[in-house]
Amino acid sequence: MVLEITQYGNPVLRKKCRVVEGVDDALLQLADDMIETMVDANGVGLAAPQIGQDIRMAVVDVAHDPDCVSFLRVNGVDTKIDDIMPLVFINPVLELNGPRESESEGCLSIYDIRANVRRPSAIHARLPQLDGSVIELETDGLLARAIQHEVDHLNGVLFVDRISPAAKVSMKRKLRRLAAQ
Repeated sequence: MVLEITQYGNPVLRKKCRVVEGVDDALLQLADDMIETMVDANGVGLAAPQIGQDIRMAVVDVAHDPDCVSFLRVNGVDTKIDDIMPLVFINPVLELNGPRESESEGCLSIYDIRANVRRPSAIHARLPQLDGSVIELETDGLLARAIQHEVDHLNGVLFVDRISPAAKVSMKRKLRRLAAQ
């Protein structure tokens, strides 16, 4: 089922989300619904607070662009993107690596705004799965950026919090208008 995407100004987007303590049928259904919602919105990621849930769960799918990374290792083994997409994870732990790179980002919860965001170019992530397993993922490119973006959501941080002061000033009016809607 396609869910309504929470928009900028909703307080749930600023909450540090609760740890997922257990997986049940309702959480499994929520994960499926989040994937369907992300695909319907043409997104590459969606975090639980973006559908009004303050839990540490997110989904990512960059399979449309298999060349968006220069490396991908899962549990130390070179892996193809298609083998792990869509990626659903709970309670993630990130280690950020590499030089910071600036790339354009947008967000399904901040309609029609894009801006350059500087982020570390690579990550090492510990991503618990819904089946109880844990994957150790190392990657760069769009996948690393998408995971960082979604984990930010789980910590109440939005991409507009990470843009340059000049860019914030230029979009301040637009953000205020979105928050008021």
